[in-house]
Order: sequence, then C-alpha cells, then structure tokens
Amino acid sequence: MSYTVRFSLEAKGDIERLFALLADGDIGSATNALQNIKQALTLLEKFPFSCRKAKGDNPFFRELLIQHGRSGYVALFEIEDDETITIVAIRHQRETDYH
Repeated sequence: MSYTVRFSLEAKGDIERLFALLADGDIGSATNALQNIKQALTLLEKFPFSCRKAKGDNPFFRELLIQHGRSGYVALFEIEDDETITIVAIRHQRETDYH
C-alpha cells in the first residue's frame, strides 16, 4: 500500500517560513534542511503508522521527527484514509508549538 502525501496551505506556509529563516543566514543550510524535510516525508508514503501519535485522542494524527543539525523539525500529519496523508503543519523542534 502506498499513500499520497499532500500539504495543507498552513504546512506550505510553514516550509516557506522555515526556509526563509535559514536562508537569511546560510542558503546552503536552508537548502539542506528543505532536502532533509522532503526526504523524511517519503517515509509517510509507506509507513505513516510508524510515527508517534500526536497529543490528543485521535490515533490518526501523528508526528514525524525530522533530523537536521543539532535539532530538527516536527511534521504534524493526519492519516485521512487508506490512500491519503495530509501534512498539517511543520515546525522547528525548538518552537513551542505549531503555528
């Protein structure tokens, strides 16, 4: 079984925001971070249930940890059905919560 991974508008905005923050200081690091995020999200195409459950009662909301440097990112996603994953938000691990 293979899932289609799609992005909410908020998640697309998160990626743009995170890229812009890094690009101001180091475009190479920003590019690497974006590549790490894209590569990590490919895991969701086959194994979305291997990710940790997000807080709350819904077992279909999950979080993917994405390593980058000394910390990384967290992608909040929802398993919509047996074919579709929606990335709801992406944040840096040092941020306090999803935007």
